[in-house]
Amino acid sequence: MEFVLILLPIFGIFAIGFIGQKTLKFDIPNLSKLTLYLMSPFLAFNTFYTNKLTMDYAYLLIFVVGLCLSIIAIIYVIAKVMNYDIQDACAMILASAFMNNGNYGTPVVLLIFGATGLDIAVILMVLQQLVMSTIGVFFAARGSAQTASMKMVWQRVVRMPVAYGALLGIVLQLIHLPVPAGVMTCVKLVGDAAIPTIMIVLGMQLAVISFRRIDITKVSISLILRLLISPLIAVLFTLILPVDPMTKQIMILLAAMPTAANTTLLAVQFNTKPDLVSSTTFISTVLSIVTIPVVLWLLFP
Repeated sequence: MEFVLILLPIFGIFAIGFIGQKTLKFDIPNLSKLTLYLMSPFLAFNTFYTNKLTMDYAYLLIFVVGLCLSIIAIIYVIAKVMNYDIQDACAMILASAFMNNGNYGTPVVLLIFGATGLDIAVILMVLQQLVMSTIGVFFAARGSAQTASMKMVWQRVVRMPVAYGALLGIVLQLIHLPVPAGVMTCVKLVGDAAIPTIMIVLGMQLAVISFRRIDITKVSISLILRLLISPLIAVLFTLILPVDPMTKQIMILLAAMPTAANTTLLAVQFNTKPDLVSSTTFISTVLSIVTIPVVLWLLFP
């Protein structure tokens, strides 16, 4: 029952965006740009500035980057075999390589493992933000509907301010430079607003999807990679990395989370098959009502 209560606010916020778009017809690309360029950098700064860097980051960074790159490699192989173009491949990467370990995964970990597990979940959330603001942006720009050279792709990555917010937060934390309380209040307010706004934009995108145009095969492959293959890859990493048993369980659990809502923002911003990405995000979230309890049952037989 507690697990269902965690999901209710998530679907409630999706519903707000869906209803709002159906009735008021918002400009989704501009709202996406607002969230990515103005709000998300504050969220990244606050996350990296307030969460203390430890040696745990090193092992967990290997896990987060390794898991992401493993799924990307699988998609490239599938794209080669299935004759998919670069835009399809990049959209599938956005839909399957990045998990929702923030507003979904973190509460689940807190529910199952308590405050000690929450500390690990927060570190993984921070690292996931960093990976999404670099690798995620790269593939979103690479898969843009507008033809772009690799130089233009890298220019788009460099212009994305989220990574700079994260870097500034890391630097100020390492040099122990205090930020005035008034400034941090502003940063926190804007950063905290980014998460529900991202979810509202996803709800809006769901309102304009034409499900007749969705490629069922690509969505199905993305779902299998996100919900089934990802936790299996995580199991392999737990056999390699020298972390404690509880951390291993949390790594597997978070790897089984549905697609991160932020990927829809990137897909909309760069026009990288947003219907495919947003539909996979929504469907994976719905299916996780079944898959996450199964993962928990396997972790705690």
